[in-house]
Amino acid sequence: MDENNITRIHLDGKEIILIGTAHVSKQSAEQVKEVIEYEQPDSVCVELDEQRFQSVSEGNKWKKMDIFKVVKEKKSTLLLMNMMISSFQNRVAKQFGIKPGQEMIQGIESAEEVGAELVLADRNIQTTFSRVWRSIGLSGRAKLLLSVFYSIFNRETISEQELERMKNQDMLNTVMNEFTEAFPRLKKPLIDERDQYLAQKIKEAPGKKIVAVLGAAHVPGIKEEIFQEQDLTKLTKVPPKSKAPKVVAWAIPIIILSIIAYTFSVNPDAGYQQTLSWIIWNGSLSAIGAIVALGHPITVLTAFLVAPLSSLNPMLAAGWFAGIVQAYIRKPSVADFENLSEDVLSFKGFWQNKATRVLLIVVLTNIGSSLGTFIGGADVIRVFLENIF
Repeated sequence: MDENNITRIHLDGKEIILIGTAHVSKQSAEQVKEVIEYEQPDSVCVELDEQRFQSVSEGNKWKKMDIFKVVKEKKSTLLLMNMMISSFQNRVAKQFGIKPGQEMIQGIESAEEVGAELVLADRNIQTTFSRVWRSIGLSGRAKLLLSVFYSIFNRETISEQELERMKNQDMLNTVMNEFTEAFPRLKKPLIDERDQYLAQKIKEAPGKKIVAVLGAAHVPGIKEEIFQEQDLTKLTKVPPKSKAPKVVAWAIPIIILSIIAYTFSVNPDAGYQQTLSWIIWNGSLSAIGAIVALGHPITVLTAFLVAPLSSLNPMLAAGWFAGIVQAYIRKPSVADFENLSEDVLSFKGFWQNKATRVLLIVVLTNIGSSLGTFIGGADVIRVFLENIF
């Protein structure tokens, strides 16, 4: 049996076998099958949580998506981000003619074949995303979003030999060092905390012999953390939302409305000018977002009309209204959901598919509305200062 990419640990009377894999490698999937069949473990741990387990188990999951529900529950941005993040992995997997996460699927199948207990060892993806998002700050979020968008535009291909070399620990350390420099706050919740969580779940798995199927990047950390006791409750706690964004979200419309109202009382012409500026900036930039997403003309009109009002109420967002209108007028068909797995592989596909277009309309319209709020608000203040003082 090939021992490359395999780490053996003896701890508290248990033998723990870590398999470091590349998530889109055919050789990794084959090695997982070989190791589990040879070792006949009591438990097989896979780097999946319940949500991702359902995703890899249900090949038709996209067909069940209710696009109206996604928009109403304010999950458009999260879903679009998840699709974009998986785009590169899916593209590479298609390049080599395999399913993304095939090694995890193989781990699940092989565990069943040898009668081993399957352990979903990873932290909930929503918890990880929340801890990542709230730890990296505004500039970090912007850099992350840019990196995600770049992954869609990037059409580079890699050889399977290069993919296999990614499992070399020396190379991984180099990659992780570069990763830490680019996103210093991102490594802790995305890698370090999950190393701790995975390590605890692996050593708590039942039986004397345990095989763990892991992305190779986690192996070095787990080798260290597995000898320590980890607090899973602490690792799964979602940090409370900062009150500052909510305060700012309410403060801006209150300030804007107060300024306009005061200006009207002393100079009605200037008040009309402020009101018009607020409507034009909010409506136009929100509508431009809908246009960029290739929204229907009525969707664009909705974005224009709603944005000046929704910007004054933090409980509302122009993108939600525009997205629902778009979904009603150009309702995604069964074929759109069936083609999602292929369409998310390309930038063009994101815009052509009616389902992802709705998500893009929600996100881009909201971005346009946010820009309109700041630019329109600044112009309201400018007119106030010019005409009052």
